[in-house]
Amino acid sequence: MRIFSPEERFAANQMSQADLYFFSRWMFLQRKGFAWKRAEHHKIICDALMRVFNGECTRLIINVPPRYSKTELAVINFMAWALGKVPESEFIHTSYSGKLASKNAFQTRDLVQSPAYREIFPKLVLRHDSKAKDDWKTTDDGCVYAVGAGGSITGYGAGKQRPGFGGAIIIDDPHKADEARSDVIRKSVIEWFQETVESRKNGPDTPIILIMQRLHQDDLAGWLLAGGNGETWENVVIPALKDDGMALWPEKHSADVLRRMQDAAPYTFAGQYQQRPSPASGGIFKPDKIEIVDALPANVTELVRGWDLASTTDGDWTVGLKFGKLPDGRYIIVDIVRIRVGPDDRDAAILNAAKRDGTGTRVSIPQDPAQAGKTQALYLTRMLAGFSVTTSLESGDKVTRAEPVAAQVNVGNVSMLRAEWNTAFIDELRMFPNGTWKDQADALSRAFSMFIDSQFGMLDYLAKMAAAKAAN
Repeated sequence: MRIFSPEERFAANQMSQADLYFFSRWMFLQRKGFAWKRAEHHKIICDALMRVFNGECTRLIINVPPRYSKTELAVINFMAWALGKVPESEFIHTSYSGKLASKNAFQTRDLVQSPAYREIFPKLVLRHDSKAKDDWKTTDDGCVYAVGAGGSITGYGAGKQRPGFGGAIIIDDPHKADEARSDVIRKSVIEWFQETVESRKNGPDTPIILIMQRLHQDDLAGWLLAGGNGETWENVVIPALKDDGMALWPEKHSADVLRRMQDAAPYTFAGQYQQRPSPASGGIFKPDKIEIVDALPANVTELVRGWDLASTTDGDWTVGLKFGKLPDGRYIIVDIVRIRVGPDDRDAAILNAAKRDGTGTRVSIPQDPAQAGKTQALYLTRMLAGFSVTTSLESGDKVTRAEPVAAQVNVGNVSMLRAEWNTAFIDELRMFPNGTWKDQADALSRAFSMFIDSQFGMLDYLAKMAAAKAAN
């Protein structure tokens, strides 16, 4: 590690006193001996915590992926930094595990006793009897108390009654990841927050900071953001894969690695890494209503393959979904082609699918409204000479287009041929429209619209659905 001059150390200590982000980086360097591989979200988290310290925010939720430095910043460093500035601060820290909360409190205590910290905040002194990992005090009557979610906090309070910042309640991952789907366990955490945590504020303005990965639509963060305790919460949302497709922290996970994680477990990835949890039972679609069958019925009366097109190899998927109608008014999903390729390979896949399907299967292709879209539609129609091809503009948003076929899925009128593509398809429907990928749902909507149009038209169908809802 580089040796700093007295003047440089003095400047660094002054900057550490003033700024949590600089403090975190400087302390890491001093204690580890090498520079922190920082990322933009580290500063975002620190800036949000500084707003709490400065009194600009008293209710803060930070949603960030696991293992992205959230505990180090929002728990250990923030409590240490704030205690250095206000030694009488009172903190209550909790997590799903009492052992983990105790570990965090101990690491904070260890940090404030380090020589590098003492250079920055020489006035902070721990009481001689502060030996416990999970319950220690300063000589200015400040304190840190740690407890697991569901544990007792009787006799402890957070937030010294003084002008300015006086401490906070900091909740780090209140739900255990593998238990968040349990309604009983999840609700018990919310009840504990209502009945125990909120009562530990020493004043109405004592800040509460919740930092967690999203695990369920109705986890503690979701409940609070939906108005659960009647307060307004500032929400800082930090997804691992940014809207532009770039990785938030490439040193941790590259964009390619994140996409592989997403493909392998889309439901988990949507919540824990993108902070956009979807209902396990499905939102627009209820995919558990889809029966999986081992053989294609012999009495399929109509077949259509609907396409949703992409032209890049690293973004959306090109999907061709083959959909059939049965005499009794039910439907079956027969096959799905799902590829990430360039335009030439994509067009070849469309032609090869048509050849496999035969002339008895109609082909439906979307047309972009611009001139290039018209040219593409004309090219594909000519390429598919000899097959029944329909090209048309998309009308309405993705959810509006999906509602007619979702209604059929949700009442059990759609089955699906057993195949290796089943899981990815079901996962996408379960998260629609909150998931990253919507291509299979779009292809399904397009395929189903062909049957609607052949019966009485999309507008009439939607009108009948509205009338049925009104009648119920």
